[in-house]
Amino acid sequence: MSEINISVAVATYNGEKYIKEQMDSILKNLSDKDEIVVSDDGSTDATLDILRVYQQGNIPVKIVKGPKMGIKQNIASALLHCRGKYIFLADQDDVWTENKVETVFKYLGKDGCMLVNHDAKVMNGSLTEVIMSSFFAYRGSKPGFWNNLWKNSYMGCCMAFDASLIKCVLPIPDNIEMHDQWIGMINDIRRGKSRFIDEKLLLYRRHDANVSDFSHGTVMEMLGKRKRLLMALWKNRKNIGKH
Repeated sequence: MSEINISVAVATYNGEKYIKEQMDSILKNLSDKDEIVVSDDGSTDATLDILRVYQQGNIPVKIVKGPKMGIKQNIASALLHCRGKYIFLADQDDVWTENKVETVFKYLGKDGCMLVNHDAKVMNGSLTEVIMSSFFAYRGSKPGFWNNLWKNSYMGCCMAFDASLIKCVLPIPDNIEMHDQWIGMINDIRRGKSRFIDEKLLLYRRHDANVSDFSHGTVMEMLGKRKRLLMALWKNRKNIGKH
């Protein structure tokens, strides 16, 4: 069996409305040396029927049963089945630009870069209106452990990383808020170089069914989240030290 170059890890749950547009945009970026791994968390709509059609194409599309434990563990489920040298994370409802993979590989794997986080345009549900022209500008995105502990700007759907990170980030703790922040900060701890690139390589769709949101909570809630994250990172230190 030939070696897989890119694995795109997709988490789905009742995504029939947008999944076809997303899959089409991903496939435009891939070759027959790549794969898509979808972990579906128990969809009851037509999501799986739509995905099975793509299994008839030249690019492997693997569908696995998710653990039905929420988005973090559904992402973890997809990562467990990825075989590629490089991992791209994808939500079920966004749209990739046609040059996303090509642009990311200008940086990923070069000069010690283990992880790339790129900018995105935030759009309305129909992709007809720009809500934010730059997520980076809105979030004040910048690399670094302490920067992203204080104000996380890792966004999974905008991330790609070396597959060697998988053994360090799994298992993803249930009590942390975000899997993308966890992955990014594990890379920071390992002293893997992260690159934040300004190219907007994604149309990030905002609609009523989004799992993620941009709210921050109260000060006490934010402090509690950071405390839980730091404790989880501390518990993970032995695993990180082995790799």
